[in-house]
Amino acid sequence: MPGFEQLPEEITDSKLFKAALTHRSAGKDNNERLEFLGDAVLGLVIANVLFEKFPDCDEGDLSRLRAHLVCKKALAQLAKEAQLSSILKLGAGEKKSGGHYRTSILADSLEAIFGAIYLLKGFEFTARFIKTLYQQSLENLPDIDELKDPKTRLQEYLQANQLAVPSYRVLSESGEGNNKQFRVECTVNEMKVHSIGEGKSKKKAEQVAARNVLNMLLAK
Repeated sequence: MPGFEQLPEEITDSKLFKAALTHRSAGKDNNERLEFLGDAVLGLVIANVLFEKFPDCDEGDLSRLRAHLVCKKALAQLAKEAQLSSILKLGAGEKKSGGHYRTSILADSLEAIFGAIYLLKGFEFTARFIKTLYQQSLENLPDIDELKDPKTRLQEYLQANQLAVPSYRVLSESGEGNNKQFRVECTVNEMKVHSIGEGKSKKKAEQVAARNVLNMLLAK
């Protein structure tokens, strides 16, 4: 199995492992339940690694780092590097639509593999395997500030400069369903700075507006 050479045959030849590679579109004995378990195991392993690696980080920073490492995008990238797509078992419809390379399917399948390994070999073995897969990712973590959303960065900047938190005001809301569009204004009264952001949700519009305001403040 490319990318998983360190796993013994007792794992790769097992019924559980085969189920971990099987998408729900391919049969009843699929990886959905294993994914649920693997997600929990992965979260605990990565949380423990980060807790030890960054003793000075607070809960918020640790949570951001964990989210960065266990998100679907990160998992799918690891799955691609391990050539997992070549051995996944998908139904005809998923195969035709390119399911072997879909981010969600790759990420879920990798989590299912973690779940299968945990049931077969226990937590310590699974933790070592996960740490091996994540070695490069852990060595190349981005700066904490890069992981913070614009609203958080703006608030921290203002607090550091002993300024009041910004205010947000919805200017307009248009469209329906998935085609909604919001316009939100972010204002820092003490600095007489404001900007408008647009997005498909109020939250996204606020983030855009906050990013604009922060860039304006940093440029002063």
